[in-house]
Amino acid sequence: MAYVDGFVVPVPKKKVEAYRRLASKAGKIWKEHGAMSFHEYIADDVKKGKWTSFPRSVKLKPSETVMFSWIVYKSRKDRDRVNAKVMKDKRFAGMDMSSMPFDGKRMIYGGFKKLVEA
Repeated sequence: MAYVDGFVVPVPKKKVEAYRRLASKAGKIWKEHGAMSFHEYIADDVKKGKWTSFPRSVKLKPSETVMFSWIVYKSRKDRDRVNAKVMKDKRFAGMDMSSMPFDGKRMIYGGFKKLVEA
């Protein structure tokens, strides 16, 4: 059964291009190691809600935008296998998390199993 890792990430608007480059590189690496697909989307029609919303979930600042991302795997077991390989990949070795084009402390992520597919 398919399995998905999902992410909501705040990205400074001035760093969107750097984020796009990083995401393009990451997508290739994840797919090389067995992910079925890799998706990165930028906010377009995302308003701040009264109680909850994508902007509220990451404490979005006026100078930022929200990315909504997901990676699809064959199964949770396969996700664990793929992610272990990705984390050991030399192209990610030595990456300085403080130089990332996003605030990882405000990133929301988790693994999800399929409930409905239409």
